[in-house]
Amino acid sequence: MNDPLLSIMRTASSGLQSQSMRLKIVSENLANMDSTGLTPGAAPYQRKMVTFAQSLDEVTGAGTVTVDKIIRDQAPFKKEYAPNHPAADAQGYVKRPNVEMMIEMADMREASRSYEANLQMVRQAREMTSMMVDLLKGS
Repeated sequence: MNDPLLSIMRTASSGLQSQSMRLKIVSENLANMDSTGLTPGAAPYQRKMVTFAQSLDEVTGAGTVTVDKIIRDQAPFKKEYAPNHPAADAQGYVKRPNVEMMIEMADMREASRSYEANLQMVRQAREMTSMMVDLLKGS
């Protein structure tokens, strides 16, 4: 028989790991939102996104989440007229990353809240386990 509290911990732990990766990708996107190519017409940094997949923990039978893929956003690059930039094409335009600050901030907030919710689940399961051990000691 599987321990329900262990299942809770495994599920929440997988959520913590997945949301940590999501936050890492958001931070990469924000850090590179001004990264252009180095040569004329070169592609700039391309925004990354995380996709998740559901899986089953064979030991506990708990439903878990894992990072499925890290994909590149296919949204078009922005163009900026900057004829003196080293990455400017023949018309003087530089391709800029397809990273939008507001989208990244929203993703960061959502990932952070999900991380906090999973962390609270771990805390709650630990507290319940501790209470159970205290009850068993008293018997």
